[in-house]
Order: sequence, then structure tokens, then C-alpha cells
Amino acid sequence: MEFSGPPVPPLGPSRGGFTTKVYAVVDALGNGVHLDLTPGQQADCLLVPDLLAALPQEPGKVVADKAYDTSAVLQSIAAHQAEQVIPPKSNRKVPRDYDENLYDDRNKIERFFSRLKQSRAFATRYDKTALSFLAVAHIVVALDWLR
Repeated sequence: MEFSGPPVPPLGPSRGGFTTKVYAVVDALGNGVHLDLTPGQQADCLLVPDLLAALPQEPGKVVADKAYDTSAVLQSIAAHQAEQVIPPKSNRKVPRDYDENLYDDRNKIERFFSRLKQSRAFATRYDKTALSFLAVAHIVVALDWLR
């Protein structure tokens, strides 16, 4: 985990006030591999190409929820020769097939964030800047690797 890349975005407005969203990529065991932040109002699916590009090796499978069922995300996953395991949105005209058993592994990211939120500094977000919050998140992820 490193701090290289584009500058960390500032806080962004959302319905709950000024905030940021934390995005994570975990490996098959549920260990954090990459973290990123966006302003609170930014759509979830816009960051997928950056997350995939930041990985040290090509992913075999990408498991995500319905929010990531967009053509741009699916094309980005296909460009990395990875299998997409994303359930189709209900408004899709032609529903796609996906491996429901493999989709059950999405709980690993939920458990990962649950472990991160056990840290008071991460859960309450006392940090005033996005950069310092990202630094705390990286420290918490490193401590999670050591567990």
C-alpha cells in the first residue's frame, strides 16, 4: 500500500454533509490490497478502472454488488481478462448470468470493513483532511494484515 498516484480528493458534499467514500480491494482471503477515497457525492462505479489498474497483478475474478453493473465497469473488467461476478440490475433489458455461489464471497469485503470499523479512529473519522484519513485507513489495514 503506497500513497503514489493522483492526489487524494477533498471532502465532498453528500446528503449527510461533507464526507468521503472509502473503496477497498481485497484478495481471496479478505485481506486489504488497495484503498482509495472519493468525495461523498461521486458514483461508486467511476473508480473501478483505477482500482483494477492499481492492483499488483491481474485479478482472476471481480466480485461486486449491483451498483457496479454498468457497461463501463464490465468493459474495464473484460480489459483485465477477469471474470465478472456482478448480479444484473433489475432494469437491464437482457439479464446477464453470474455465478451465485461465487457471489456469496462478497461478504469478505463486508467483513473486511467490519474489522476496519473496530478501530475507533477509522469508524469515527476524527481526521479533518482526506489525506490524513487515508493514512489512518492504511495503518488500520496494515494492522489487520498482522492479526
